[in-house]
Amino acid sequence: MRYTTAGESHGRALVTIVSDVPAGVSLSSEVVDADLARRQRGYGRGGRMSIESDSAMVLSGVRFGRTIGSPVALSIENRDAENWSVTMDPWGSAEGVDRVTAPRPGHADLSGVQRTGARDVRDILERASARETAARVAAGAIAKAVLSGLGVSIRSWVEAIGPASTGPLEPASVAPEAVAASDVSCPDEAVASRMRAAIDTARADGESLGGVFVVCAEGLVPGLGGYAEAPQRLDGRLAAAIVSIPAIKGVEFGDGFAGAARPGSLVHDEIVRSEAGALRRVTNRAGGIEGGMTNGEPLVVRAAMKPIPTLMRPLQTVDIETGEVADAARERSDVCAVPAAAVVAEAEVALVLADAYQELFGHGPMEDMARSLAAYRTRIGW
Repeated sequence: MRYTTAGESHGRALVTIVSDVPAGVSLSSEVVDADLARRQRGYGRGGRMSIESDSAMVLSGVRFGRTIGSPVALSIENRDAENWSVTMDPWGSAEGVDRVTAPRPGHADLSGVQRTGARDVRDILERASARETAARVAAGAIAKAVLSGLGVSIRSWVEAIGPASTGPLEPASVAPEAVAASDVSCPDEAVASRMRAAIDTARADGESLGGVFVVCAEGLVPGLGGYAEAPQRLDGRLAAAIVSIPAIKGVEFGDGFAGAARPGSLVHDEIVRSEAGALRRVTNRAGGIEGGMTNGEPLVVRAAMKPIPTLMRPLQTVDIETGEVADAARERSDVCAVPAAAVVAEAEVALVLADAYQELFGHGPMEDMARSLAAYRTRIGW
């Protein structure tokens, strides 16, 4: 499965096309829109989210709640586009429209205009905006539906926002209902309270905050991915997908960087035979990935998100038109979007995993994939 997106932050709509979707995947608009709503929520989100009410319109590939084997195209309306109709008019004139000429440190603004030769930073920021990730979430909902039909579930939670942190949490210790009830997606309410306070302080100071989130996939079989060639390695593909999300600056699997400070005996997961006869790991320090492949344990991926570049107390920059020192441009923005980024990362992980399942069990309809998966489980005693 692959996807592509189109659309600008204040354009008429975002569009995503998901190709190589198996026939026979059960879908519902409620499930797709629920993930879009999760992306919009979260303490620290900005005024744009009070305008939008994201819902995906299916343009192709689905009939009577099931995929039909053709590309699935989805559209998400930008309600705020009405307020930007002159600024973003595809056929109008730039005459009289204010240009953005003060690129923001930490954003694609300056490198983008240097690359393209644009004289208006808006040509860059409209597409570089994280608003585009709504289309990824819609695409990811298709991949999640494929995985659900194969016994795989994906969830996420937040471990840190700014200085407030739970420290690393194991999947078994994280109750999904606690995450769902938290407006910062943190399962520990005492820490969640400190996270909200940190966001409030940042808002008052004209600052922004980043943090750390976790994506966990459970129900995976061993052997997804590959070891023989570099592009096959699943951890490399997952890391690339997650880092493609705006503002993500670091990714680790399992114990990740902490393992670099420990001896091998405290890093690697011993293998035992379970009561059912399957070969399993005693621990999951590897985060479910060994040698570029899943090992059957829960996939645990952590990602670090930097603070959002738009600050209400702007940093210094240089105006690309005048060459003078200036305050960086201010676009309407969030104070913190870590919980939202976690939902986007769920989508990216789902798309990579769904593709890996198709590589191992065929690109046919869901019924054929399920039969191949069952035979594989029998062969490896899983």
